[in-house]
Amino acid sequence: MNRPFSDLPPAPTITVALCPHSTSPATTVNGIRLSARTLADGSFAFAFRLEGDVSGLRVPTPQPPSAADDLWKHTCFEVFVGVPGEEHYREFNFSPSGQWGAYAFSACRVRAPASDPRITPQIVFQQEADGLRLDVVLPPSALPACDPGTSLPVGVSAVIETAEGGLAYWALHHAAPVPDFHQRAAFAMVMTTAQAKG
Repeated sequence: MNRPFSDLPPAPTITVALCPHSTSPATTVNGIRLSARTLADGSFAFAFRLEGDVSGLRVPTPQPPSAADDLWKHTCFEVFVGVPGEEHYREFNFSPSGQWGAYAFSACRVRAPASDPRITPQIVFQQEADGLRLDVVLPPSALPACDPGTSLPVGVSAVIETAEGGLAYWALHHAAPVPDFHQRAAFAMVMTTAQAKG
C-alpha cells in the first residue's frame, strides 16, 4: 500500500479512542485514535493515530517487510478478530518497523500454530513531529472463516515503549486487572465482513 488510509475509497468508518491500562507507566502519549472500515474486496483496514511527544518513546527502526515474532515487546499496534459464539480467534501485530505477526488461537491464549494465517498485510508508517501514524490493510484471507456479512468481534490495542524501556498498554477496553488483550470481553468493537457479490 503506497498511499495513506485516508486515500482509500470511501466506506463506512468506525472511529474509537484507546485508553491506557491503569497499571501502565506514564508516557508522553496524549492519545491514540483508531479508524476502521471494511473495504469492498472484503479487506479490513485500520488506521492508528498516536498523538504526543515521540522523542519520549522508543520506536522500532525500519526493517525489510516480513513476518516476525515478539513485536509486542516494543512499540506496536495490535488487532484481534473473533467469531460470534466461537472461542477461536486471530491476533495480528503491526510494528512501525514494517514487520508483522499473525497468529491463530483455538481458545483464550491456546495457540494453534498449524492454523496461523499466512499473509502479507499492507502497512504504511509515518512518524511526524507530533505523533505516529500506522495504516494497515488485512486481506480477507487473514480473517477467520465465516459467512459474508458476518459481524465479527474485534479488539484493538497498542503497546507503547517509553524511552526508559517501560511498556504502556492501550486498548479500546481493558477487561482484566492486568493488561490482557486476549480476553474476549476486550473485543469491544464490531466489524462486518463484506456482503457476497451477485
